[in-house]
Amino acid sequence: MIYIIRHGQTEGNAAKQLQGRSDNPLNEVGIQQARAAAERLKEAGVCFGRVYTSPLVRSVHTAEIVSEGADQIVDERLIEMDYGPYEGMSLVDPAPEVLEFFKDFAHNPAPAGMEPLASVVARLGSFLDDVLPIAMHEDILVSTHAIAMKGALEYLTPASNGSYWSKFIGNCAVHVVEVNADGTWGVPCEWVG
Repeated sequence: MIYIIRHGQTEGNAAKQLQGRSDNPLNEVGIQQARAAAERLKEAGVCFGRVYTSPLVRSVHTAEIVSEGADQIVDERLIEMDYGPYEGMSLVDPAPEVLEFFKDFAHNPAPAGMEPLASVVARLGSFLDDVLPIAMHEDILVSTHAIAMKGALEYLTPASNGSYWSKFIGNCAVHVVEVNADGTWGVPCEWVG
């Protein structure tokens, strides 16, 4: 089974900035969110055999807290979407082309300079394909970011037709995916503990 968690809150999240690959640390709220997620998982008896994380510090720190210091494997494919020239932009008053993209992620292409959503899905899919044999035998924690997480959920649910792109995924939200008896991924669902 695999547990995919979005990192805890950062000051960039609190300020409503498009963080992307900016390497912002967790703030105190984010640390508390990660601790609460760790407690819920522990109470449910979840014990991670492997822990994978994005290289960005907010994901690394979240994974450290949630997995109680287990060894981590940093995987570049888990990094957040590259927002290019829009990195750090305020989400309160976004550029018109970004606003248009956000209105319908599934049908409007990413603005020039941003990583295309198909690229996000492809790299997360590559990661998921690689860890599938491991997830058949042990629980895996994956610490990542909102758009990267949505890319993973899109890959796992092709019939969603892009519906995950517009869904809100809060800080330290967890989605869980079981491995089917035939060795394929099951349907992801939000884990509430």
